[in-house]
Amino acid sequence: MVATVPTSPSGDAAPGARPLAVPAPRPRGDWDAWGATPARLPAAATAIVATLLPGKAHPVPRRERPTLTPSLLPDDDLDALTALVGPQGATRDDAVRALHLGGKSTPDLLRRRLDDPQAAPDAVVSAADHDEVSAVLRLCDERGIAVVPFGGGTSVVGGVDPERGGHRAVIALDLSRTAALLALDDVSLLATFGAGTTGPQAEELLGARGFTLGHFPQSFEYASLGGYAATRSSGQASRGYGRFDDLVHALRIATPRGDLDLGVAPASAAGPDLRELFLGSEGAFGVLTEITVRIRPVPAATSYGAWTFPDFTSGAAAFREATQRGLRPTVLRLSDETETRVNATMGGHLTRLRGCLAVATFEGATPAEADAARDALGTVFAAHGAKSRGEDPARSWERGRFASPALRDTLMDVGVLAETLETATTWANLPALKRAVTEALTASLAAAGTKPIVLCHISHVYPAGASLYFTVVAALTEDPQTQWSRAKDAASRAIGDAHGTITHHHAVGRDHRTYLATEIGPLGVAVLQAVKATLDPNGIMNPGALVAPSDAGPAA
Repeated sequence: MVATVPTSPSGDAAPGARPLAVPAPRPRGDWDAWGATPARLPAAATAIVATLLPGKAHPVPRRERPTLTPSLLPDDDLDALTALVGPQGATRDDAVRALHLGGKSTPDLLRRRLDDPQAAPDAVVSAADHDEVSAVLRLCDERGIAVVPFGGGTSVVGGVDPERGGHRAVIALDLSRTAALLALDDVSLLATFGAGTTGPQAEELLGARGFTLGHFPQSFEYASLGGYAATRSSGQASRGYGRFDDLVHALRIATPRGDLDLGVAPASAAGPDLRELFLGSEGAFGVLTEITVRIRPVPAATSYGAWTFPDFTSGAAAFREATQRGLRPTVLRLSDETETRVNATMGGHLTRLRGCLAVATFEGATPAEADAARDALGTVFAAHGAKSRGEDPARSWERGRFASPALRDTLMDVGVLAETLETATTWANLPALKRAVTEALTASLAAAGTKPIVLCHISHVYPAGASLYFTVVAALTEDPQTQWSRAKDAASRAIGDAHGTITHHHAVGRDHRTYLATEIGPLGVAVLQAVKATLDPNGIMNPGALVAPSDAGPAA
């Protein structure tokens, strides 16, 4: 359901009308789970679970309700915030605070199930537009209140933890009320959204006008466009549409020191591109309030294809050749042997799929155009030993592509750890990086007394290299928080030693912050700290995320 306002024939707002349309509100996930509906464990998964749990299981059950840390925000501060955003826009209500405890990583969810009380923001403030956000930041800066910008709450790297950072209180600045299509330029193919607009809301608003953004990360159902920009998100259709930072044309930003409007032309030589300071800034410098993005007409046709390669090496070589030759399927994914085998078992296709499965989708103005793109890719793949598996595996992947995070919750219920991490490197270094991370995860989890399964896939490709996305499945131990923190640290150090990036699209947050200096160097960290000191001199913005005054890299 979409509320609309009058528009001109071009689709722009009628004089004085802004926004163009406001979407219906979207529900949040539960306080202690990825979504609002528990996932059912597929029957075929029981064999995998039995393999992982040969001895005593250590399930981590959910609790009915959390106990929260008491709010430290005084009445006069709450009254002042309420005066800025209205009586429904600021609250210390525990039910609302519980929905803003942080992100949805496995460590986050383990804390929700095991720790008591839960660290919660002292209040939740919901701003309706840029002006309200700017006013809230000024007030909080004057009064020494930390601010954590909060979109969909899907961070898996500690990006939205309610950390006070030495200030007397912290608020979660909820941006969901900014959700709106603010402007549409159907000549230049640009659309401006409020930063709190979620992926589904954006597609609904654009689809009603014949357009699409084409950005579909696994967090699509809950994540916001502001979050996409603040974390440099990369969606599953990145080969066809680009990463989210490729889609950003302009940004409007509120900071404690004032406002910025960045991006006036499709390209510029007017000094360094300041948009790049805020793409990936994770709320540490200010709040992204409005995002102008490049859009496309909804494709008229989509084709699907799937292939199996003899091994991951031949599959990666085929992906490299196709990418360097300029072939652009919309989606392009390659699972390694382990992931192919596990997914086949889960889907009941163990005897049909061997080797490494690749799936792809193709969009075009006509079915013939989409089919021609599939055939061109198939020709390259066949030269590397691939066998066509028809359309079904790709269609099956598309149907379930947003389901995995909720399955992680169900596995935790029965005593199984399931978590992900990602990196990227050059094609030449890809085998060494994959081997190093797999060995680090396996060794760390084996030392904890478990027999882990480490799965990997390529899902984002570039002429110079590709991403590697790892999924780790193991029995939970009696101390699951230490179990995973040690494994993640081992993998993160292995990534740095093997010359990969600490994050391709999950962002830095708090979890990766201590590894950032390894990648960009102490001087690079100092540059980020200088930007923060200029825009946020009192350090109220998302304390502890991305950079902190003492960052010097991980301890030896």
